[in-house]
Amino acid sequence: MDKYFIGTLNNISSKGLCRLTDKFELTDDIDKANGIIVRSYKMHDMDFSDNLLAIGRAGAGVNNIPLDKCSEKGIVAFNTPGANSNAVKELAIAGMIMGARNMYEGISWGQTLEGDVAANVEKGKKQFAGTEIAGKTLGVIGLGAIGAKIANAAEALGMKVVGYEAFTPHPCLTADVDLKDSVEEMVPECDFITIHVPSLPTTKGMVNKDLIAKMKDGVIFMNYARPDLIVVDDVVAALESGKIRKYMTDLLEPEYIGKKGIVATPHLGASTAEAEENCAVMATDQLMDYLENGNIVNSVNFPRVTLEKSGAERHCFIVKNDKTADEVQAKMKEFYGDKLAAIAGAKVRGGEYGYFIADVKESTEPFSCDCVIRTRVL
Repeated sequence: MDKYFIGTLNNISSKGLCRLTDKFELTDDIDKANGIIVRSYKMHDMDFSDNLLAIGRAGAGVNNIPLDKCSEKGIVAFNTPGANSNAVKELAIAGMIMGARNMYEGISWGQTLEGDVAANVEKGKKQFAGTEIAGKTLGVIGLGAIGAKIANAAEALGMKVVGYEAFTPHPCLTADVDLKDSVEEMVPECDFITIHVPSLPTTKGMVNKDLIAKMKDGVIFMNYARPDLIVVDDVVAALESGKIRKYMTDLLEPEYIGKKGIVATPHLGASTAEAEENCAVMATDQLMDYLENGNIVNSVNFPRVTLEKSGAERHCFIVKNDKTADEVQAKMKEFYGDKLAAIAGAKVRGGEYGYFIADVKESTEPFSCDCVIRTRVL
């Protein structure tokens, strides 16, 4: 393809869009777009044209993208994990300190004062006396890019850090974290708990009355990740009983408004100029690499597959079947024979979709099979 067209569905930082090379052109016609860069625009009711090959989400969460529909049409959806991690880390640390020191309550009370403000402040400030975080224990559920940075910052602030990570902690983790074998083992030790895991069938509602019962009395719990990680009624009941001292969150829900003990910011986690720039740059680079070179990095619906170009022509395939990646590659090798220069591919873990790249030594017909739902020749 001589030129790829890129559409946007939100205001995307110019720091990202200016990285588009001469092979890419911005378009206002979404039906013409080969790639779309989006932030929060809800895409579930959109009809995708056959021109659309990829969607780049300038952020980590992809709840606004219909992933099942994208997979069925062979549209690769990307996100930008870690690009806004510092912004979320700073907000979570601010939330922890704000909760410990009762800052929100104190500020709100102060705005109501009349008359001799100084005298009223001296008389009433004791009701907002809080605790310090130094020497306390922070529990981090999920030590990915965000959780690891929070652990590092908490240790630097004099806290003891314990944590749980289902896979491998992010390489940026430098803090001396006491890793536990389960969340249930971790929470009894914690004065503060923060959660940073994706929304998955295994994580939805993981913070419920059973887990809360194992927590230390008066714990401050922070959720700057996803709303469905908690059972709202169970958290509210724990606040009312005093089991949880504060619920600090960036996920403002209608049922939180006016509830004592809940301090909810209006989804400010990635709302910094720096984070928006980082996300836009990462989304743009990933989209260009896929459209121009066929490489997939940080897709949420297809596996990571990259291959250094080594042939005269590159063939890219999105497949859907119950065969293993090795079985698909064996069929491709048989099809291409001596014309094959290099091959790479994988299936979605535990799923039926896969992605494969074949570099061929000379121009030839691409691999054909009833399992292939989209083919590109680059």
